Amino acid sequence: MLGILSFLGFTLLVGVIAYLATRKTDERSSDGYFLGGRSLTAGVIAGSLLLTNLSTEQIVGLNGQAYSEGILVMAWETLAAIAMVVTAVFLLPRYLKSGLTTVPQFLKDRYDTTTKTITSVLFLTGYVVVLLPIILYSGSLAISTMFDVPTLLGVSDSTALKICIWGIGIIGSIYAVFGGLKAVAVSDSINAIGLLIGGILIPIFGLYAIGDGSVFAGIDILYDENPEKFNSIGDSSASVPFATIFTGMMLVQLFYWGTNQQIIQRALGAKNLKEGQKGLLLGSFIKILGPLIVVLPGIVAYHMFQGSLEVPDQAYPALVNKVLPDYLIGFFAAVLFGAILSSFNSVLNSSVTLFGIDIYKEHINKEAPELTVVKYGKIFGIVLALAAMFIAPLIANAGSLFAYLQEVNGIYSIPILTIIVVGYLTKKVPAIAAKIGIVSGSLLYILSQFILKPFVFGEDNYPHFLHVMAILFVLNILIMLLIGKLYPREEPYVQKYTEQVDIQPFKYVKEVGIGICVVVIGIYIYFA
Repeated sequence: MLGILSFLGFTLLVGVIAYLATRKTDERSSDGYFLGGRSLTAGVIAGSLLLTNLSTEQIVGLNGQAYSEGILVMAWETLAAIAMVVTAVFLLPRYLKSGLTTVPQFLKDRYDTTTKTITSVLFLTGYVVVLLPIILYSGSLAISTMFDVPTLLGVSDSTALKICIWGIGIIGSIYAVFGGLKAVAVSDSINAIGLLIGGILIPIFGLYAIGDGSVFAGIDILYDENPEKFNSIGDSSASVPFATIFTGMMLVQLFYWGTNQQIIQRALGAKNLKEGQKGLLLGSFIKILGPLIVVLPGIVAYHMFQGSLEVPDQAYPALVNKVLPDYLIGFFAAVLFGAILSSFNSVLNSSVTLFGIDIYKEHINKEAPELTVVKYGKIFGIVLALAAMFIAPLIANAGSLFAYLQEVNGIYSIPILTIIVVGYLTKKVPAIAAKIGIVSGSLLYILSQFILKPFVFGEDNYPHFLHVMAILFVLNILIMLLIGKLYPREEPYVQKYTEQVDIQPFKYVKEVGIGICVVVIGIYIYFA
């Protein structure tokens, strides 16, 4: 009962603070609703970025991989810091100079409307078909298990799961659809603090138990008895071979942190470039500590359970149940609930933004006033949320989805990254090159991973999917540059400054960025 009360108390506190912080925001305009009135500050941006990124499938999935493979899976976390630095230094100044609300808007200015629409549809398809239902399913599974909802309500496991799915879906929809980006970002930043505290407490309690009352003794025992789990390099059979760090891994990270609407929308809502850059840099510094939450607990669980767990993804929930005191279960469940909500409502809010700005305003009602765009964006969001709630219970084996999701996302991530990179680095590559690049990139990746790999060459005789991404990235760039050489634009592209926000950069952005990159490289050298 104490756990449930602390859960309800913390969750209610977040809701009240989010309401008080957003009640004066004018959400009748596109900027007000979709970008929080372009008023977000560094701390809010950093917290929202981290909470949007962290969700149950990542916390459970990465710790499950760490349980099996050790610290080498930290690449998904630590390399994100470098990608965030690149975004802060190179991409965000260009985004804010153009006053963008969505990333595809740049593609309209640089190429044409059709390219923008194709990209928006690709984003929406990835969000709706893959992300929303999986976030709902995996999050509901965690909450149902943590509170033993079937016993609590006297219902079957499947009924308890559906109750949790609809509960999370409805609450997340209220935040995202009716509150706009600022409500999402404010609630995220509060939950980020809770997640950092709760997430770090799990390995601390675990190490305390291993060391018989001493965390430092626990660290020594863990390292001395499991040295193979602290090798950052790994071998070619690892889920993240070391060589992929120099190929597709960095491309995936750059897409996710620099061009993915669900993530970059937080930085696009910055009150000025300085705050946006500081938010990204603060987020990247905290991201370096990410392995303490999503990798170290998996290694602690491996030591405590001696590799006896049948399913690696049981590692994190099993560790939480074993080491966390009863009085903290409710708080941690509330924090986890916040992480689930954050990912769900962030994807939903981004989908609403893409539909309202890039589909409705562009193709359905070009003369629509901003109030109407926001209205129909909200309606679209409600339909998406309902669809996700109906689809989510149909998903079976959510525990093994993390690695699979990374592979499937390549269908749209690398083609979109390619046309954005070429768009910014060249001035004469035409729109037809972008259309060919995005279509060929998607089709070639599907051919490679879902036809050639399983049916022609076999899993064991085929390059890692991250290497395939890098190869196709280079190939698509060459195709676009060739088309640009043969059929260049009549007029070279020139980016215009819309003066919507101040684009004076943070004075020490490069120095801080270099420092963060040095720390990441140092971590790899230390554990090599």
